[in-house]
Amino acid sequence: MPGDLREGRIVIVGASLAGLRAAETLREEGFAGSLTVVGDEPCPPYDRPPLSKQVLLGKVPADTTALPMRRDPDADWRLGVRATGLDPLGKRVMLADGESLPFDRLLIATGTRARPWPNPDEASLDGVFTLRTRDEAGELAERLAAGPERVLVIGGGFTGSEIASACRERGLAVTVAERGPAPLVGALGGTLSKLAAAMHRNHGVDLRCGVTVTTLRGDGNGRFTGADLSDGSRVDADVCVVALGAVRNVEWLAESGLAAGSRGIACDAGCRAFNMYGIVTDDVFVAGDVSRFPHPLFGYQMLSLEHWGNAVAQAEVAAHNMVSPGPLRRPHLAIPTFWSSQFGLNIKSVGVPTFSDHVVIAQGSLEARRLAMVYGYQGRVTAAVTVDMAKSLDYYQHLIETAAPFPPAPGASDRPLAAEVPIPSDVPDPRGLSHGPTVALTGYLPDRRLTVVQPA
Repeated sequence: MPGDLREGRIVIVGASLAGLRAAETLREEGFAGSLTVVGDEPCPPYDRPPLSKQVLLGKVPADTTALPMRRDPDADWRLGVRATGLDPLGKRVMLADGESLPFDRLLIATGTRARPWPNPDEASLDGVFTLRTRDEAGELAERLAAGPERVLVIGGGFTGSEIASACRERGLAVTVAERGPAPLVGALGGTLSKLAAAMHRNHGVDLRCGVTVTTLRGDGNGRFTGADLSDGSRVDADVCVVALGAVRNVEWLAESGLAAGSRGIACDAGCRAFNMYGIVTDDVFVAGDVSRFPHPLFGYQMLSLEHWGNAVAQAEVAAHNMVSPGPLRRPHLAIPTFWSSQFGLNIKSVGVPTFSDHVVIAQGSLEARRLAMVYGYQGRVTAAVTVDMAKSLDYYQHLIETAAPFPPAPGASDRPLAAEVPIPSDVPDPRGLSHGPTVALTGYLPDRRLTVVQPA
């Protein structure tokens, strides 16, 4: 390995799960140069999955979710300061405190933030929350522990559903408002969303589908008191949680020339960022939720993921490639995996459920609340989702990796393939939903609009 790749200056923007794992991997791969990690939050990297589960239930304090370090990355941590710009020619990252950091190679791992309620005055009402950061989780958990009369959750995606589940486990009345036909429909399609809707209602959730929240109401003292819905109804509540999905943290790259847009930063399979003309860079890499990368198993479309496992795997590939010459670089080809715990059920997925045209229940049944559903696209297996049947997931992951025919042949571990006819997967247009999928195919083009100015 050429010595210069193990030396020099590397800056990681994003003190996140991906940023931490990349820093650790760089040292494990022999990088001996200067390593700086920039993060806009004042605390070290922490784990996000517990925030909507154990923290909201009051089982774990929000400030005890720090990620363990596999090894000390010997980094200069710049916490509590935002990156505000990137000069790719001068190779400098500009910070909000006026400083700029020089780099030889840069890793962008800025992740996402919660999508805010669009009306700033309504969003600022006391009792209106989003859930993405450790501080937000701690504040929301404290408010739930105080015993509000009712909680309104806007959005029926995974985060919204987990919040509703935590509320019911705490014995709190909760209303979920979802623009689409059912919870989780954008992530899992129509069939499983019916099970999700049944689980909400069976656990006492006031589930309102096919409606939007039009106004958040407050009293004269700035406290949230309820919301108006598009069907003319009103929900009286003390607490509102806005769970409308995520926003990629790319605004600071607006003048950088990178292919950065609302769906993330486009990169190749080796995690190297593209510029807006589709030219791959040699010194800027991307990892985690903020990335968009092509995957050969899904038509080489760009994937956007909000998955814990992807952040780890992609960070390790990016770090390896940052200190390796071309022939030794690796592609990031991990199959997307995801899990959620809600209403007493454990839901796990592998592959891309939205990349499908048909589904079949291969094991179990909707009635039993225990099943394995397999998704197919144009005659091959592209995804699987299990409900309380996680041990079968490895089998279906192998089918996805080998582009096995759909519907799958018998062979899963606990019973033969159910004798069911595949039905349409019924994946809706995400523009008609309050929530988006946590894994999405985003096409082939960079999310960057070019304006061509003709010479006079």
